[in-house]
Amino acid sequence: MGGYSAGYYSYIWSEVLDADGVEWFKENGGMRREAGQHFRDTVLSRGGSVDAMQIYQDFAGRSPDMVHMLRRRGLAE
Repeated sequence: MGGYSAGYYSYIWSEVLDADGVEWFKENGGMRREAGQHFRDTVLSRGGSVDAMQIYQDFAGRSPDMVHMLRRRGLAE
């Protein structure tokens, strides 16, 4: 494995995180200052100092759910 397969996997995984993160913002009042500050404090300010999945879980309060990406693609209701 590797090459194209590994690159495609990481591309899809980033789309899962993107769709789930967008859903988090929707669930938390949209683009409000408080939500942006939470994102800044839990994601942006931490950089690579902590495991990436831990950073995401600290931000969202849960593990990412791929159903949001599947809905975006029209593959789930």
